[in-house]
Amino acid sequence: MIINHPLLGPRDASEFTYLGDASLLMRPNSDDIDAYHDYIHLRDNPDGLHRELWFHEQGDRSWLVITRNTATHEITKVELARKT
Repeated sequence: MIINHPLLGPRDASEFTYLGDASLLMRPNSDDIDAYHDYIHLRDNPDGLHRELWFHEQGDRSWLVITRNTATHEITKVELARKT
């Protein structure tokens, strides 16, 4: 699989480490026990488009949010992960 890095261009996926669901960047307040429990222990397993967090471990060490179709592995969007 080729990942089109927004700064470095096309890269092989072997340079990256998959780190899971990108929505996990939005950590709930730890005072809300139920929401925090769900954040830690419950994960979706979507079919279709999914936003994922990837780390360019063997490159510039950047964090990316990649929108990928989990059924076909087609990548539709790659963006730098940053707090907005």
